[in-house]
Amino acid sequence: MSHIRFEGVSKTYRGAIALDRIDLDVEPAGLTVFSGPPGSGKSVLMRILIGLETPSAGRIFFDGQDITHVAAAERTIGYVPQSFALFPHMSVFDNIAYPMALQGVPRAEITARVDQAAGMLRIRPLLAKRPSELSGGEKQRAAIARGILKNADIFILDDPLVGLDFKLRESLMEDLKDMRAEIGATFLYITSDPLEALTMAEHLVVMDGGRLVEAGPVDAMYYEPSRLRTAELVGFPRCNILPGHLDAPSLMCTTAIGTLRIALEDGAVSTDAMVAIRPEDIAPAVSGAAPLGVGEVALVENLGSEAIVYVRFGKTTLVTTIPAQATAHVDLGDAFPFVVRRGGPIVFARASGRRMGRAIGMTAEMRNG
Repeated sequence: MSHIRFEGVSKTYRGAIALDRIDLDVEPAGLTVFSGPPGSGKSVLMRILIGLETPSAGRIFFDGQDITHVAAAERTIGYVPQSFALFPHMSVFDNIAYPMALQGVPRAEITARVDQAAGMLRIRPLLAKRPSELSGGEKQRAAIARGILKNADIFILDDPLVGLDFKLRESLMEDLKDMRAEIGATFLYITSDPLEALTMAEHLVVMDGGRLVEAGPVDAMYYEPSRLRTAELVGFPRCNILPGHLDAPSLMCTTAIGTLRIALEDGAVSTDAMVAIRPEDIAPAVSGAAPLGVGEVALVENLGSEAIVYVRFGKTTLVTTIPAQATAHVDLGDAFPFVVRRGGPIVFARASGRRMGRAIGMTAEMRNG
């Protein structure tokens, strides 16, 4: 198990900033997901960790030892890149075994370890085949098997499921979580997919524009974000973000859909606010109950067990989720009376993006969207 620490790590390319002073501790023997939009710096940070690139500034530590300038070959890291990178003339067995053969590992040990990895990833029946005979998901399983067979305390998986269909991705995500638990090493997983990030992560690191936005346990990052950008980037469907104005003395925050009473937390108070409301915290009003407002159904996306409903309310479009069976009673253009669950909305300062507090109540004058 290796404790990883990034200390002031920066990287520039011809004056362009790819990473800007990353300070981060990574939990050992866990599954940490690095998430953020393309170009946020996730893969650059991992290439520096592997030793394929050198930081322009800052240091990296494994268990307190500075390894910033240690050669990549001397770092105990297993790496699974985005591409399959399988040799077409070799069998699956030989592709998986190749790195160990280069290291002079005895054949009997190679055979035992390949069999173990193939068993974990359910590809034993494929070991005699060539890559051309495999599906995309099977190729990815073979590439992952090869990556995890290095004697390493840290394994990096760089967007390993990109390009695979949802069913294959879902199956591989479960296999990877089981495999991490069985191996007991530190896994770092890189993805730009917010749903994949939530599914895989024990700990979540959110990056944007080469900067660290926020890091922490995945549940805290979803339900209790400290930064507005975290609320925007973590979760699927996307979080509703509404501008608001805070009357500091009364602790009331006015938005397009109603007025929040908030419980302020420590920190500076800004009158210009942004309010984040998760889709599951906006719900259809129960029959007979007074709704907060009445919008109009603009779009329904059925995801199987649930549906995403886009509701127009004046100039605002709200995203909410409902059970899929309820869509039988929801058509485009229908009135959609809605409520906002108590304690759901979180208020952030608009300029800094820092969290100011959470709503403890919400009211509005009845009006149609």
